[in-house]
Amino acid sequence: MDIGSNIRQARIAADLSQRELAKRLGVSSVAVFKWENGKSCPSADRLPALADALGIPIGALYGRDSPPAA
Repeated sequence: MDIGSNIRQARIAADLSQRELAKRLGVSSVAVFKWENGKSCPSADRLPALADALGIPIGALYGRDSPPAA
């Protein structure tokens, strides 16, 4: 899996919409959509906040740790 798929899977498992996740991170819902669909990637400095918002370890974003199952 790629980082976008991992973000999507973790977001769904956390019962968050793209809009809710975007609001928690202070980004647009378009940004979250692009991350999940491989159009762009979150910046490295945003990863800790992203992992926290999803309730997963940072490694799960890269497939090192398994994100929660949806």
